[in-house]
Amino acid sequence: MARAGLGSRRASEALIAEGRVRVNGEVARLGDRADPETDRIEVDGAVVGLRPGLVHYLLNKPAGFVSTRSDPQRRRTVIDLLAGVREYVYPVGRLDVDTSGLIILTNDGDFTQLLTHPSHEVEKTYRAIVRGRITASSLCRLEKGLELDDGPTAPARARLVSYSHG
Repeated sequence: MARAGLGSRRASEALIAEGRVRVNGEVARLGDRADPETDRIEVDGAVVGLRPGLVHYLLNKPAGFVSTRSDPQRRRTVIDLLAGVREYVYPVGRLDVDTSGLIILTNDGDFTQLLTHPSHEVEKTYRAIVRGRITASSLCRLEKGLELDDGPTAPARARLVSYSHG
């Protein structure tokens, strides 16, 4: 599963221990063996495996680029950063234009579904550097969810990691 891009070996073991992995329809147990070329491996119902032609890129998106294949406002996109990539890839999830950070680009629809569909409950982690002071009430609002222009955010765990006086 780690070779298929589902995460580290430790993360893959956690998925197995939680009963979320099936091999040929049977719930997998730690220590089971499976061959992605001959066995059907599923995580949360999504088929995974090493399939020829699928690519997964990790990109440290700089601020100033939008997380989309094309933009009607003609802003620079993450695709513009992929010189030499011939496959038709798309970003998994999004980061705002003013945000930098890790984003995945792939042509693997099953993998995208596994990471983005709410039913799979894949936790995302964001670290933000902000100006001014973060108050307890601000953190509480994040934890309850916020209303944005394009709809509400999900509730989140939020904590202050560090504070700089400068």
